[in-house]
Amino acid sequence: MEYFVKGMGCAGCARTIEKKLNELPEVIEATVDFSSKKASVKTHNNVSLDTLQQALAGTHYSLSLTADAPTTSTTATKSTHKPPQGTVFYCPMHCEGDKTYDHPGNCPVCGMDLVPQASLAHQEGHEDKQRRSLQQKLLIAIICTLPIFIISMVGMSHESPLYAIMPPAYWDWVQAVLSLPVVFYSGAMFFGRAWKSLKTKNFNMFTLIGIGAGVAWGLSILALCFPQFFPEQFKEHGRVHLYFEAATVILTLVLLGQLLEANAHSRTQQAIKLLLKLTPNKATKVIGNNETEVAIDEVLIGDLLRVKPGEKIPVDGIITQGNATIDESMLTGEPIAVEKKEGDSVSAGTLNGNQSFVMQAKKVGSETLLAQIITMVQQASQSRAPLQKLADRISAYFVPIVIGISLLTFVLWAIFATENNYTYALLNAIAVLIIACPCALGLATPMSVMVGVGKGAQNGILIKEAEAIEEFNKIDTLVVDKTGTLTEGKPIVSEVISFNNTAESELLPILYALNQHSEHPLAKATNAYCQSKGITPLPFTNFKAITGQGVSAVIQQDNYYFGNQKLLASAGISLTEAQQSTIAAQQEQGKTISLIANSHSLLGAVAITDPIKPSAITALQELQNLGVEVIMLTGDNPLTAKAVAQTMQLAHYKAEMLPHDKRNEIVRLQAEGKKVAMAGDGINDAPALAQANVGIAMGTGTDVAIESAQITLVKGDLSGILKAKKLSKAVVKNIRENLFFALIYNTVGIPVAAGVLYPFFGILLSPMLGALAMSFSSVSVISNALRLRRLKL
Repeated sequence: MEYFVKGMGCAGCARTIEKKLNELPEVIEATVDFSSKKASVKTHNNVSLDTLQQALAGTHYSLSLTADAPTTSTTATKSTHKPPQGTVFYCPMHCEGDKTYDHPGNCPVCGMDLVPQASLAHQEGHEDKQRRSLQQKLLIAIICTLPIFIISMVGMSHESPLYAIMPPAYWDWVQAVLSLPVVFYSGAMFFGRAWKSLKTKNFNMFTLIGIGAGVAWGLSILALCFPQFFPEQFKEHGRVHLYFEAATVILTLVLLGQLLEANAHSRTQQAIKLLLKLTPNKATKVIGNNETEVAIDEVLIGDLLRVKPGEKIPVDGIITQGNATIDESMLTGEPIAVEKKEGDSVSAGTLNGNQSFVMQAKKVGSETLLAQIITMVQQASQSRAPLQKLADRISAYFVPIVIGISLLTFVLWAIFATENNYTYALLNAIAVLIIACPCALGLATPMSVMVGVGKGAQNGILIKEAEAIEEFNKIDTLVVDKTGTLTEGKPIVSEVISFNNTAESELLPILYALNQHSEHPLAKATNAYCQSKGITPLPFTNFKAITGQGVSAVIQQDNYYFGNQKLLASAGISLTEAQQSTIAAQQEQGKTISLIANSHSLLGAVAITDPIKPSAITALQELQNLGVEVIMLTGDNPLTAKAVAQTMQLAHYKAEMLPHDKRNEIVRLQAEGKKVAMAGDGINDAPALAQANVGIAMGTGTDVAIESAQITLVKGDLSGILKAKKLSKAVVKNIRENLFFALIYNTVGIPVAAGVLYPFFGILLSPMLGALAMSFSSVSVISNALRLRRLKL
């Protein structure tokens, strides 16, 4: 059962909720996804929502069955949750526009849960509203923080040119006024989260941000209004140093990270919406001798449906009348259309060729294969664990240590100081909290990620989620699709084989004549080949297209045929053993063979193949040398799969894999403890791309694949995967170095701020020195991150 989670602000919150829910004896497993704000709970028996809520007692988190519904008592099953009388339900994806339902259930188009009207309105606008709010808050924070930063940096010297315009005290008040919108509007939510984390003792990055920024701002206001409270040791040129810059910069940086995270989350829903566009909203129902256009949700199992040329198939079923050529590339990834006859199955969302046929509906609504693909993409996206950020893990230990040192500082100064003991105690305790303000710690990860993302973009690697950079460094298994990923995804003629001493120059005008008006992928390949040779087609008559076999026509008063062996057999043309051996040898190489003959004998054969990308072999070999296991999964036939695997020197491959097969294989690998990356380009790869630890889409592929993946290779060049691996390793190393720079500053600064040197040397931490140390720490982090720009991929 899935629940919406309220009050969750970071990955640390998700871990806390998971821990508390899993402590319940009735719960088998509870997982919380921070990005979707949902909790998935598996239980032994029906467990009431009240019971789950009790597990979260004492926290600010709550669960509900809908995004905006109040948390009322109900059981944890859909069957027992009864909405108020008269509730109107919608599909959250608007599959059928604004159509409403008077009962709960599943959308007949996409299979997703129908949601109440109020919940839908909340869900639809919530993410956009949240992003707009974050954008507005960030803009205001930047506008206010930038002048504060300039004033603080330029005004650090007493001879600053700013002081020729106004006295220093005036500039201090300018900083204070500019800081108000940042603290009380843009960054207010972080202080709320910090307070809640302190109450629940679940410390995270927001705790550190709230304490550091809050104390820095509060002390600055105190120093501005009551400078006489501060002893001379805390002053520079008669003025107490202010920390408005430290407070506003960290709040602005964290806001930027929140906005990037919100943008990344929206891509999951975009991928699902693109998938939904594949399903038609209407179908043509056959009733007796009449045909009626109906809405897709009115189609029932057993109904007869007419599918016209060029239409998408509305539901899963079987052909009962006629033949067809179906483009199933969205399911298999293979560009060559499949010939279908009476009794063959067809799937929703696939594209009919140029023939009309009648089908019987076998699966509708959420039972169709396309609906299952949509569900798999959604579930895989929600189940992916959020990145366990190192900064968050550090904060969980760092926060209580800093607070403990601050309290100890206050107590020791209050007891042992000889004069102004409480003043020194308070100021030094606050100094400890200020010196711990995580400016450099907050910069450590986003700076490295920002530079790394830019470096990737320069090399044709578009990284949509920062999480993918760290995850890719852990990857030990790469799953690759064949068509469009290892290969170009465009059939071409690799060879024209002549029999009976017939020259290629004699065959090509006949070939062009037979195929010039066909839209079949194989015909397009032969036409392109003929055009590249400058061939002119011969005139023909009596053209016939035989479904599942090929074409025939009369050329120069003789019957000519182009197609498979069934076509030639029906025309009474047999093949010699030598000819069959030649054709079999080509097929063993994974090539598709079409035959051309006249009324007497076989004249030749056309070998059509999907060429392997030039960079693919080298890139995969280098990845395997780095210890990455490479596995090919393809929807193509075993013969072609074997031929490509041998060419690519891949030991592991599987053929005839449908979308759910690819996803299940990745789930199996992950269950073995492997970190899996998936590279693909088609709609059929979307569930696997979403399930993988890191999804890699070819920029030459479909929009659905690109939206489902976290990394896109602009040119579809597999060498980009190798570059991404090197980039990931360098960025993760750089982040760790930055965290070291940030923590070494705190490690040295906190004891000095606490006054450990005072008994021996009479030294207290000068506010100016503290500001310089903080600036130096940030500069070190930024300079180290910028080194990534010189990285050679």
